[in-house]
Amino acid sequence: MRIKTTSFLALLLTALALAPGLAHLFELPNKIGLSAQEYLTVQQIYRGWALLGIVVVGALVANLVLAIQLRSRPRAFRLAAAAFLGVLASLAVFFAFTYPANRATANWAVLPEGWEALRRQWECAHATAAVLNLGAFVALILAVLAGKE
Repeated sequence: MRIKTTSFLALLLTALALAPGLAHLFELPNKIGLSAQEYLTVQQIYRGWALLGIVVVGALVANLVLAIQLRSRPRAFRLAAAAFLGVLASLAVFFAFTYPANRATANWAVLPEGWEALRRQWECAHATAAVLNLGAFVALILAVLAGKE
């Protein structure tokens, strides 16, 4: 695969992976104080969002392939590798914090005792992943620009 094609795919998939995270980040201040019933209702808008995992895995693979393709250009390689690691870190945050909260609440269909701590964990994990994906996207843009030098 050509570097231009890989760059395009990495940029597209990383941007698409970033979008839902930014949505979570920007809605956090308005959701964090909702009552139990309001929070359960609002959380139902995320049904089907698990399919976005395909996009995140695609971004991870595209960034890895791009980093490998740019290995002969040290600056571009480091930036592409940073993009890969940023997406990888966002996945690690998901599996360490978001997924367990989803499991404990049956994807926010029920609220167990101590649900407020799970909500904080879920919301903060999404905010953290958004920041990691934003950093990955910025590094990727810089890698693509550096690869043209």
